[in-house]
Amino acid sequence: MKQGLSLRVSQHLALTPQLQQSIRLLQLSTLELNQEIEQMLDENPFLERNEESAEREAFGLERADQPVPAGESEHEAATSSGSEAGDDEPDAGPDWEGDGSVDLSPDDTEWGTDAGAGASAAREDGARDAGEWSSMSPSLQDHLGQQAAALRLSASERAALDFLIGSLNQDGYLEDGLETLALSLAGPDAEPGSELLDQLMQHLRVALRLLQSMDPPGVGASSLGECLRLQLTLARRAGAQADEEALDTALALCELPLEMLARRDLRRLALACSMPEPAVKRAMALIARLDPRPGRRFEPTQPLTVVPDVIVTRAGSGAQMRFRVQLNEEVMPRLRVYEAYADLLKGRKGQQGLQSRLQEARWFIKNIRQRFDTILRVSRAIVERQKNFFVHGELAMRPLVLREIADELGLHESTISRVTTAKYMATPMGTYELKFFFGSALGTETGGNASSTAVRALIRQIVANETPGLPLSDNQISEMLKEQGIECARRTVAKYREALRIAPASLRKNP
Repeated sequence: MKQGLSLRVSQHLALTPQLQQSIRLLQLSTLELNQEIEQMLDENPFLERNEESAEREAFGLERADQPVPAGESEHEAATSSGSEAGDDEPDAGPDWEGDGSVDLSPDDTEWGTDAGAGASAAREDGARDAGEWSSMSPSLQDHLGQQAAALRLSASERAALDFLIGSLNQDGYLEDGLETLALSLAGPDAEPGSELLDQLMQHLRVALRLLQSMDPPGVGASSLGECLRLQLTLARRAGAQADEEALDTALALCELPLEMLARRDLRRLALACSMPEPAVKRAMALIARLDPRPGRRFEPTQPLTVVPDVIVTRAGSGAQMRFRVQLNEEVMPRLRVYEAYADLLKGRKGQQGLQSRLQEARWFIKNIRQRFDTILRVSRAIVERQKNFFVHGELAMRPLVLREIADELGLHESTISRVTTAKYMATPMGTYELKFFFGSALGTETGGNASSTAVRALIRQIVANETPGLPLSDNQISEMLKEQGIECARRTVAKYREALRIAPASLRKNP
């Protein structure tokens, strides 16, 4: 083997800490961004929240519709190969030193005069939010404990009842049998058939009967069938059901395997329980009104509040209708460089650690600004492409893929994917995730394309208007779409129907 030297020129992409941070901030949701900001405020002494109210500025947003400079295009292109490039760069830790300058940059206070406080700002009025009110509502155990307190029970009976109440899961079911619960009370040294276990089993049986007679009906069951039977039995005792035949049939149906009930085959159900089909039909309607999870209404409700990143407003009407796209001030943070600390570093050398932290604060502010600029540019491009949706709704949605927006804005497709994930747009039609406006194309008889989003909306409309008791099959829906000029196979209809959480025809049929 002959050895020699050769010179080869190659290019590779290295992810700087600034670029890594920009990519990370771009894909964060509003809540995650607020958490990132709070962490940076705690760690970096040169970064502070600007609480002064000032007139809003545009902060570079007037550049939102201008072509991306070459430098920024390279910056965006780096996001597409971040994972590959990261493997070529040694793990040397963040380097925020930049050019080593410690003078105040013109951008240092650019976001200090901006915008409303973030969602994480503390409330000064001390008012309770929805989450705090929900935590004050009684739990299932509290609700049952109040009923138990009104009963005249001995100490041992009360202890057994409290033990069963504490053993319920969040749906109100007893997942463990009485023998298992008795063994857990007796301890590991207890022998099966011992007097102690017999006494515990006796107390637990009495307590279980008391528990299953309490509100909500069906609590304390060990299975769904038992839960339904308990509710039917309590309804009979309360005299709430006048149709005794339907009630008897419903009790018989609950003894059958639940798979048979799910199929709703009246003929087979009638044969299985030896009852006439009309009674089975009424019994099925009675069962449908029961609660399969009696403890559900006592679960603490978590408010699912979506704070939009972008707000779209409508102006004008008819041919003069226009849509204005702007960032939501409530999600834009007030940040600036702490000038007092930055002034102390002016002209000083040998403070590399502090200089690096100052540069880190500057880059953080710049990257947040760039994040919102990119979200606004992408949102404006989406609104421009989907104008018909904002006027006529989902049925007017046009096909749109990430590549179209990426090519229009001069960004990489992966950047558009990050921007449209967990970012929301408030529109006159409702609040939607940005990804909602993208959909693949389905061919039409005229040679055009229909958006998959519009097709799903059309399927939902067809199912909503079908004749009660005669649900349409996926094949029938496919044929109806073909009559409207949309080529949509039966399997595609089934996939869209499942995505819309619409049951198949066999389960939509009313008995």
